[in-house]
Amino acid sequence: MAPQQEEDRFLAAYDPRAFDPIAVTVDVVALTLREGALHVLLVRRGAPPFEGAWALPGGFVRAGRESLGEAAARELAEETGLDAADGLGRVHLEQLGSYGRPERDPRMHVVSVAHLAFAPDLPDAKAGSDAAAAAWISVAELEPGWQPDAADPRPNEQGRWPGAHGGGPGHRPVAPELAFDHAGILADGLDRARSKIEYTPLATAFLGEEFTISELRAVYEAVWGATLHAGNFHRKVLSVPGFVESTGGTATHGSVRGGPRARLYRAGDARLLHPALLRPDREETVR
Repeated sequence: MAPQQEEDRFLAAYDPRAFDPIAVTVDVVALTLREGALHVLLVRRGAPPFEGAWALPGGFVRAGRESLGEAAARELAEETGLDAADGLGRVHLEQLGSYGRPERDPRMHVVSVAHLAFAPDLPDAKAGSDAAAAAWISVAELEPGWQPDAADPRPNEQGRWPGAHGGGPGHRPVAPELAFDHAGILADGLDRARSKIEYTPLATAFLGEEFTISELRAVYEAVWGATLHAGNFHRKVLSVPGFVESTGGTATHGSVRGGPRARLYRAGDARLLHPALLRPDREETVR
């Protein structure tokens, strides 16, 4: 029997039910800057399991009809109103990791292939068909230990949770527990984003086509949660070949101190930054 005939015979007799069922989902850690602060997109689940809990946007992959990347783009589009068929504009979307502990989902063994997404000026969140609510939440408020008001467990229009700014001196605003293992996925996504902007030019993906060095510095400060020295940062950026290139233009307005208008730059053609821009806490360990 010819090899192709053997293959056809095998496939005709193959029964996928001989193996225990397993499902595949995608979850998306979507990051953007809003009012100068790093925000992540969360949805409030509208059905069991974890009904009413907050989670990362995601869902099951449509078997035989879409790839993992297409499923992630579709889920992100549902909560943002972006057009998945149009490639989501300037959204950077990449695989983050796979999460497959048998007990991570109470329904069945579900493997999630998480994705990381970030882009400038992502639109206001809107709940998809299977979500009760959706909101951009400040990453600075996503700390363990605080629970929202049980009567109204929703963030306000600024993406802040009820009661997050009370409690007197020393109070640390924190957000509620996330469904499934999404707190760990979110932590991994933040680690990936903070690391990637050290050695790749992806910080520019948080900005428009043209930007100033000060605006680029603001991205690094928001993602890293650290204050950077303006002069040192400016010198470091311009010393990295291919990181940014001048447009020849200047910003519409001058500085608040009345100085000259800042020069405008665009992303260069570099794929890796050499030397890398290390986080302040890592610079000391490398030296």
